[in-house]
Amino acid sequence: MGGETKEQSVQLNDIGQIALTVRDLGRAKDFYQNTLGMKFLFDAGTMVFFQCGAIRLMIGLSEESVPIGGTILYFRVPDIQKVHGALTEQGVAFVQPPHVVARMPDHELWMAFLKDPEGNTLGLMSEVTC
Repeated sequence: MGGETKEQSVQLNDIGQIALTVRDLGRAKDFYQNTLGMKFLFDAGTMVFFQCGAIRLMIGLSEESVPIGGTILYFRVPDIQKVHGALTEQGVAFVQPPHVVARMPDHELWMAFLKDPEGNTLGLMSEVTC
């Protein structure tokens, strides 16, 4: 038994949807659609859905009081300085401006962090070729 490997019957690989909880659905919908430019898909009661690359983002009201901000979504962007500038011009306040978090042999990993109107932390990440 010690050296045997058991074949996995279930193997989860692809994330299909991520959910964020908010207190003000209208304000969140406006921010994600009009400030961040996400493709709005549909409303469903107390939820709104956006397409974000291959992943669907569900933003919904909580039926009970749940702390906001426990999950961080990281968005890959090609030019972090350009996106930071554009969002700053739209009035988005950044918690941390673009900065290098890691240096690899062929690129640097840059990140910046902002809060949505509900207090959820969003990260921007960019791999910059050296």
